[in-house]
Amino acid sequence: MPQMRRHILRVCGCIALLLCPMTRAEETASATHQIVVLAWGGPPPAEARADRFRELAECGFTHSFTGFSNATDMARALDAAQAAGVKLLVSCPELQSDPQSTVRRFMNHPALGGYFLRDEPSAGDFDALAKRTRSIQQVDPKHLVYINLFPDYAHAQQLGVPTYEKYVDQFVRKVPVPIISFDYYPIIGKTVRPSWYHNLQVIASAAESAHKPFWAFALSLRHYGYAPATVANLREQVFSDLAYGAQAIEYFTYWASPGLRDDAPIDSHGKRTAVYDHVKQVNAEIRALSPVFLGSKVLWTRHTGDPLPPGATPFKPDPPVRELSTAGAGAVVSLLEKNRQRFLIIVNRDIEHPMHLHVSLDSTTAVSEVRKDGSTHPIDSREFSAQCEPGDLRILCWSKP
Repeated sequence: MPQMRRHILRVCGCIALLLCPMTRAEETASATHQIVVLAWGGPPPAEARADRFRELAECGFTHSFTGFSNATDMARALDAAQAAGVKLLVSCPELQSDPQSTVRRFMNHPALGGYFLRDEPSAGDFDALAKRTRSIQQVDPKHLVYINLFPDYAHAQQLGVPTYEKYVDQFVRKVPVPIISFDYYPIIGKTVRPSWYHNLQVIASAAESAHKPFWAFALSLRHYGYAPATVANLREQVFSDLAYGAQAIEYFTYWASPGLRDDAPIDSHGKRTAVYDHVKQVNAEIRALSPVFLGSKVLWTRHTGDPLPPGATPFKPDPPVRELSTAGAGAVVSLLEKNRQRFLIIVNRDIEHPMHLHVSLDSTTAVSEVRKDGSTHPIDSREFSAQCEPGDLRILCWSKP
């Protein structure tokens, strides 16, 4: 995976948390009142035009990241992105060779979304990355400095420390970036990697302790043994990320990479694929549900089903829920809080089969359903039953007493 990411770089050239002041990353999200959606591997330098960025925005992306071979081309891309209302992460050699001058050049550009420093660093790189991060922040304390971490299936030699937990802990303690971003591609063939939910929990716990938001990925480029990006597969990844508290969704990749496959939203010839429409559909759902997830605090995350995923906490009901049952493989169930609202998120873990959901409610609280278009509908009965499509979610909400 690191080799593939380096290949992409060569080819391509959140409202406040309740416990802390608003960070730079959260200001980015709150400015648009929607979850940040980042295209990793956006239009390559030769295609970095306003019409291409409009196409990207039409697919539901708010941000894009591509590596550029020089600052001049980076500046042209920023101008083109501005015309389309898209933000870019700056990535060019000058950001490494002369970071402060490069930051001064771009820091006031309206399309600036932040500064890309590194993908999947080893723990041995953290001290140098911390120094580079502070150097940028001395000049521009407003914009995001972005570093993306390994998943937990990276081996100890890649991580640079014996365990993944130690890797994440050292990063959070040493590197003063405003977000924690990590990649994990869970769906291989028709199965889900066993450690996915544990990895989400490790990152979510680290982010909560550090009072920082976290960003998480979905895979939109079929390659190696990974599954194609169907609507069900994308929903499973995106809605699980959000249920664990992610404040931005990142897609790898938007533009296909020569040498891999063409099963990305845009193929290597610059043509839209079926994946473009799948991603567009899911991104529209993310946007509509941003009022639920953006800025919400996760109170707990639990699971139904037998067997449970490794390390998962079994579901037990809290009022006003008396009982919650799911058929099939089971569900991710999380409780979110935002101001006086509480949201119960139920995500079908099965990527192939629908899940029957039944919830029994007590009589103390008025409960509504939030649908995927963002609309809210009161539940008149004390019994709620629904069919949850593969990878899809259902949301119940109520006000705190």
